[in-house]
Amino acid sequence: MKMMLQIGLVFGICLLGQIVAALLPIAFPGSVISMVLLFLLLVFKVVTVDHIHQKADFLLKNMAFFFIPAGVGIVTQFDAIKNSIPALVVVVVLTTVLTFGSTALVVGSIIALQDRLEKRRKKRPS
Repeated sequence: MKMMLQIGLVFGICLLGQIVAALLPIAFPGSVISMVLLFLLLVFKVVTVDHIHQKADFLLKNMAFFFIPAGVGIVTQFDAIKNSIPALVVVVVLTTVLTFGSTALVVGSIIALQDRLEKRRKKRPS
């Protein structure tokens, strides 16, 4: 029963995100709005991690299953994209390198910031 409540909560937030997206005067993905809504609900403690823990774990463990439709779509449209494969490979490689690089810079910056804060904390007299 707990899992059903968690699924209902997550789907309810997704539905709310889709409704908000439909009401907006610009095109904006409802899934992004749903993620922002869930984030805000978690930050303001309207929803706790315990409310969605099992559902989130289930989705994370079965994430590969959700990529099947996208893979099938690519295979069925192969004739339409076969001339663009070199460009697609370049874009995928470039964005992967940029993502890894930016992630490394952010993680390095946060580690350096944490180290500085820790040193300041140790210097303070207690």
